[in-house]
Amino acid sequence: MHRSTASPTHPSGRTLGLGLALVSAFAFGGSGTAAKPLIEAGLSPLHVVWLRVTGAAVALLPIAYRHRDAVLRRPGLLLGFGLLAVAGVQACYFAAISRIPVGVALLIEYLGPPLLIGYVKFVQRKPISRGAAVGAGVAVAGLACVVEVWNGLSFDALGVLFALGAACCQVGYFVLADAGRRGERPVDPLAVSAYGLLIGAVVLTALTRPWQADWGKLGGSVVMNGHTLPAVIPAAWMVLIATVLAYLTGVVSVGYLSPPVAGVVANLEAVVATVLAWVLLGEHLGLPQITGGLLVLAGAFAAQSSKPAAVEATPEAAAASGSREARERVAASERGVSGRSSRTSRGD
Repeated sequence: MHRSTASPTHPSGRTLGLGLALVSAFAFGGSGTAAKPLIEAGLSPLHVVWLRVTGAAVALLPIAYRHRDAVLRRPGLLLGFGLLAVAGVQACYFAAISRIPVGVALLIEYLGPPLLIGYVKFVQRKPISRGAAVGAGVAVAGLACVVEVWNGLSFDALGVLFALGAACCQVGYFVLADAGRRGERPVDPLAVSAYGLLIGAVVLTALTRPWQADWGKLGGSVVMNGHTLPAVIPAAWMVLIATVLAYLTGVVSVGYLSPPVAGVVANLEAVVATVLAWVLLGEHLGLPQITGGLLVLAGAFAAQSSKPAAVEATPEAAAASGSREARERVAASERGVSGRSSRTSRGD
């Protein structure tokens, strides 16, 4: 089983984790740009999501086979990751955008990092660095500008609930990715991604009924910013880069960064998606979006550059760190008892 030798709090480990988290955010950010031409060609959004997840699951079958013991080691973890981090995020998000504007749904979904901070602090009762908390707040403010939330504030209670469901599932992504490397039976993060996508593909198959789609459109052409190209190119990018690479690097990065910090860095996905849509799809990028992107970058920088919060020492760690002092106290006590005994004998 693969285990990282770099400590999450070690500078080299944090640098590696930040690099992986950035790669993941950039890869995830390209999913919408690759999916839109396929949707415009006639595939439904849900069928495109099914293609994305199922294609990635098939690509990761060799990894799943290599780590097949993970199914027996942590079945609950793998099932939870597949249901929440893969199927749950996708299903809730698309249900949300069917009822509320895309920008509002995105903003609510990316409340995941602040929710994650609350979960870690109040449920797991772990300390949170001030930088991670401040960075999450700045990043959310920036996201409001990126998606131009003020252009669509129509309220639909069910749509908002679906978007909140996507945010909660996003919390599950980071919590379960972190839990996989802990405990007496840790699971390789590559196995978490592979089996999560397999389970997500099974769930989405039941929800989307892909046999009803016209998959012959993948053999045709699509238009991207006025240029015609084979439909298989954006489909392959969406599967291999925006899903396989995105999940693998994202899950591994959580092992080097704390989940709250990794969650704030993941907010860059929305910025990347907006910039790629501007460059590749010709969608306009206004001043509010540029400003929002800079705020998200500032929030991510504040989160990852902060010092890790002090972790309360376990009894075992305290005993280990204080073993020398404990021995000295015991020795002093013994000396004291011995001294009192000798004085008593001498007095007698």
